[in-house]
Order: sequence, then structure tokens, then C-alpha cells
Amino acid sequence: MVVGTTSHAGKSFLTAALCRFFAQQGYRVAPFKAQNMSLNAYVTMNGGEIGIAQAVQAWAAGVNPVVEMNPILLKPQGDMTSQVIFKGKVAGVTTASEYYEKYFDRGWQTIQECLARLEMEFDLLICEGAGSPAEINLKHRDLSNMRIATYLNAPTILIVDIDRGGSFAHVVGTLALLEPEEKALIKGVVINKFRGQKSLLDSGISWLENYTGIPVIGVIPYLNQLFPSEDSLDLMERRSLKQNTDLTIAIIRLPHISNFTDFDPLEAEPTIQVKYVYPEDNLGHPDAVILPGTKTTIADLLILKEKGMIQQIKDYVTSGGTILGICGGFQMLGETISDLEGLEGKKGEYQGLNLLPIQTILNQEKIARQREVISVYPEKDLPIDGYEIHQGQTYLMISDQTNQYYPIFNDNDLGLVDQDQLIWGCYLHGVFDNSSWRRSWLNQLRKKRGMMALPTGIPNYKIQREEMFNNLGKIVEEYLDLTPIFP
Repeated sequence: MVVGTTSHAGKSFLTAALCRFFAQQGYRVAPFKAQNMSLNAYVTMNGGEIGIAQAVQAWAAGVNPVVEMNPILLKPQGDMTSQVIFKGKVAGVTTASEYYEKYFDRGWQTIQECLARLEMEFDLLICEGAGSPAEINLKHRDLSNMRIATYLNAPTILIVDIDRGGSFAHVVGTLALLEPEEKALIKGVVINKFRGQKSLLDSGISWLENYTGIPVIGVIPYLNQLFPSEDSLDLMERRSLKQNTDLTIAIIRLPHISNFTDFDPLEAEPTIQVKYVYPEDNLGHPDAVILPGTKTTIADLLILKEKGMIQQIKDYVTSGGTILGICGGFQMLGETISDLEGLEGKKGEYQGLNLLPIQTILNQEKIARQREVISVYPEKDLPIDGYEIHQGQTYLMISDQTNQYYPIFNDNDLGLVDQDQLIWGCYLHGVFDNSSWRRSWLNQLRKKRGMMALPTGIPNYKIQREEMFNNLGKIVEEYLDLTPIFP
């Protein structure tokens, strides 16, 4: 079990690293997170939704993601409610206060069922906690941390982010708030994101070990390696260190942004500067603008209008800029979005950006599936894979202008581009993982700037991700002593 002193301490990162390390040792290993709150979701092969972090950890372990690895997924959707997903399927919508009453017992039963299923198939489970295990006001309803550790009698690692400051207090305070039987499971402390000379930390480590009786089993240096993120808090810490890049791509930082891991392959491109622009910011004139996915399309659309970003985007397009909308961003590019059932709040029809001849009608049915298609634009006959997660149906409007727009893929419903190839919209998450397609799209931007084209015959991003996983395995080997965990 891996728990953290705070959110964003490095639990997901360490869990993935351990998955790769033990897979390299010959174990059949799987990740597990009982309950996850995230708008970054992935669709498994059977069409179930799980947190993207657990999908990444499964890939690190060398196995396919399945819903049992993340039995409960909560997706915040505004107005203090969250969509509840059990074993990959929508179970309802709830407020935080109602969740304990309506879903706690059912959730715990689902968790036990999923653990039993995984234990039958795998040699080793690496279980990740959520937030902090010592939130005393929430412990009675916590399904993710020490309840799991005690249920499994799992040796537990406590990880702390030293870069935030106060790390020794975080460790001591967390341990002090655990029950004796919970504290007994903590077999080691990992200090994460350390900058500087390790010898300067030695006296503090000695004090901590003497005071708590628990060994510090590793100090991991601060790493600039991009790792797929669970929640939008990570966007606040992303600061590109790149210099002398060729192109700038602006991503609109929607209030309820989802699946922003779609853009990790862009951030990994050495010639690309990715920046996130808030609705109230000045858009400027980047080489491309991306409207990303969102859990609440209409609410975020109205905020873009209120803050003046819609007009900025329209002016940008009028001046010849390139825009790409993905999922909710695709819906926003259309003429109207209709919420006839009040799924996102007030019933009604809302005006989109009117940049693509489409209309979207939101409904209860949720489409979640993996897709394999063939590209039509910007280059023909490229094999493309990705996944859909969206509510609502989008329809192409019949008009005299319809012949000025073309399908991006061989599935006409999956994406649309205008004849000048400046306005793009699609439902396909993970499209940038397809490196030949990504480079072809980027080469259009480079051509507008008079730059030479990048090579398109490169491996897909998942190959690059494999290199990252191997580096994670090396981190465990180099910086951690797992003897207290595996005597």
C-alpha cells in the first residue's frame, strides 16, 4: 500500500514505479485504487471508465487496464455534485453529504469484490491511497486509505513531498493521527522531490527514524519527467522549462477541464511550447488553440462567454488561427448545445461558437468505448486509436455550407474539419498519442510559419511512455530500499 501525507505527494508516481519494478522482477502485478476522484478518465477494453492514473499504472505493470483496478470513480461536475461510477459504469449523481448514506456500503462491497477478483489473477497488488490517510473528519467514510491497508494487512509506504516544505511535520502529524493498528502497517517513509545535496538531509532523517521508529526507505530527487496526472491541481505546477521552441499551442484552461492527459504527447514534443490559458486571460496569437474536454460543457461555455474568451477565440479564427476542439470542446465549436433534461442544470438551448455546422443534444446515455479508425485528414490512411467518453449526440447540420466540411476519420460522426483545415473538432481522446497523425497536424502549423516538416514515421507515444516506465523502475532500484517491505 502507498499512502501520502498530502494530495499530490507522489502516490500515483510511486505506485507506477513499483508496478514496473516488480513486473521487471517477474511478478504478475496490478495496481489498485479503491476510490478515485478525477476528471481524467480512461476507457477499458470492455467500455468501463477508470481513473487515468490506474490505466497508466497497469501499463507500467505490463497488463491491460480493467475496471477492478479502480472500482469507484467520482467525477466532479459542478454545483457540489459528482457523477458516481461503480466498476466502470455510471451509478448515479450525488452530493458529498449524500454519498456516505447512499453509496458507502455498496462501495465497500464493490471494493471487496474487485480485490477478490484481482487476488485470483495477480501475484502482487500495489494499492494507492487518496489524499491523506489522516483526515480525521473524513476517516469514517474513507474507502481508499488505511481501511484498505488493514483489510489486506498490507505493508504500507508513507510518501511525503519535501519540496512543499514542512515534510517532517507532515510525516509526524500523519502518524500521530493514525490508529495503533494502522500505524503498525507503516513499514517505511519515502521522501519525494528532494532538491540539493542529500548529505544535508541525513541529520533530519536520523531524527525522524529515531522519533517515529519507522525507517526512511528512500529519498527520490526532484524529477522533471512528465507523468500523467490525476487531477487539475497538477496544471498549476506545470511550468515548461523548454527554450527555443518552434510553435506555441494554447490550451484553454476550462474550469471543469477533463482528460488533459490528452496533451502529454504535445508536451513531450521538444519543438512545442504548451501553455494553459484561463478564460480571463489574454489569448494572444499562438500557433494553435485547443478547447479540451470538460465534465460540464454548458457551464464552461457560459464562463468562456462571460469572461470574453469566446470573442477572443472568434477573432483569433477570423485572423487565420487554427483551433481544435476535443470532446466537450468539439461540442462548443458547434451552433447549439441543447440540454432538454436539465442534466447540467437549467434546461435549455445554448449558443456555441458557431464555427462548425453541428448541433449537440445532451442526454442520459453515456458513450464510453475504445475506437480504432483510419485518418482522412491531415493525412490519409493512418491507423488511429483512442477512446470516446461523452454524453450527448452530435449531428451534422444540412446546409449549403456542409460540403465545405470534411470528416477527419473514416467515421463521419467522430470528427470534422473545415476545407481550409483551420477548424478541427473530434470526439477522440488520445488522438495525439498517434505520433504520425500528431506530427502531420503539427506540420500544417509549421508550414504556415515557413518551417521544415518534422518526420512523421516515428513510434507512437506509448513507445515513448514505455521508456518512461523503465526509468521509473530504475528509480525504485536506485533510490529505494524495499527490505522493510519485502524482508
